[in-house]
Amino acid sequence: MRNLLIVTGLLVSTASLAAHPEGEYVARVSDCIACHTAAGGAPMAGGKAFPTPLGDIYSTNITPDKTHGIGSYSYADFEKALRQGIAKDGHPLYPAMPYPSYAKLSDPDLRALYDYMMQDVPPSATANRESDIPWLLSARWPLHIWNAFFTDSPQTASTNASDALKRGAYLVSGPGHCGACHTPRGFAMQEKAYDDSDAAFLSGETIDGWYAPSLRGLDLSAEELASLLLIGRSKHAAISGSMSEVVTQSTQYLTKPDADAIAQYLLSLKADASTRQTKANPHAGQSDAGKTVYLRYCSTCHGAQGKGTDDNVPSLVNNRMVQAEDPSSLIRVIVEGAETPTTWGNVSYKMPAYRGTLNDQQIRDVTNYVRGAWGNNAPPADAGAVSTVNKRETRHEGGAVATQ
Repeated sequence: MRNLLIVTGLLVSTASLAAHPEGEYVARVSDCIACHTAAGGAPMAGGKAFPTPLGDIYSTNITPDKTHGIGSYSYADFEKALRQGIAKDGHPLYPAMPYPSYAKLSDPDLRALYDYMMQDVPPSATANRESDIPWLLSARWPLHIWNAFFTDSPQTASTNASDALKRGAYLVSGPGHCGACHTPRGFAMQEKAYDDSDAAFLSGETIDGWYAPSLRGLDLSAEELASLLLIGRSKHAAISGSMSEVVTQSTQYLTKPDADAIAQYLLSLKADASTRQTKANPHAGQSDAGKTVYLRYCSTCHGAQGKGTDDNVPSLVNNRMVQAEDPSSLIRVIVEGAETPTTWGNVSYKMPAYRGTLNDQQIRDVTNYVRGAWGNNAPPADAGAVSTVNKRETRHEGGAVATQ
């Protein structure tokens, strides 16, 4: 995390020298820098790991180096890669790259991005890393079939900045590719929807052990939501987990009008009865053991009533992560700790990790207490959920979660 922040600082320090600031803005909003920069590596030289059910894959070098990067790509090659997921040599890209969303990029944005990548990004002779997928399962040709069934048509939304709702829809479904984490996946790991014509769009999903909550039916104000995108905190909420990196590397660079447009668009999405619902907890607030753990380790910051402190510690009351049907994100925060994004002019707040301090039973007790106290009514976590999280290797790649 700290290495990534150093990389961010280096990139920002040269921002005023960029010959194509519009393209740099598209690169930020599209999260190109975060996904293609490994901790300690050269900016956009690839090597960052992304987990899949078959093994890790690694982001590629997208600097203008002609041997290992995309320096030999024409604009047509670049457009085909971003909109169709096909590399210059004809092999299909893994859909961990969200080309179904990038298909919606407007022509001016795509051209600006290409000019920036080719002329402003320093080339790096960093070789691409092969995936960890066993060779018998690593054939690329089935991805052509996947593309035929599961990619969206390359329709582009209006980019008329005077129409905030359309601008927000474009940023969310196109360059921002929010659905890559927040939309449920199907049997072939495809996103079940790419726009708001389907109620599954942005209705929440678990990615790499983090629950990316539903962005539909949010009960935040537009001002609070924009604040979460720009600085990672609002009066009663805070960003943590993998979404923290998204804010640090991408959304903090949004213009205020664009952040407001995204907020307005997300708040226009209504929750649907067909989307996943939280089951009632028949033992809400009844865990005396969990309350004891909470009062000893958590109440100092979050308060005895779970309300947190304004503009600092998020409230646990009516908190989407706390009340999610899948308790994995809450358990991970308890086990691994959490850190809010570091953004310009705002320091990060850190919650300590309790792995090694609390045993599995205590973690389960306090998880279930928080999920059932103060009007929260989430189903209890079972012992298996706690054990799985507590034994996993800590990693912050893929997925996203907003602590609200």
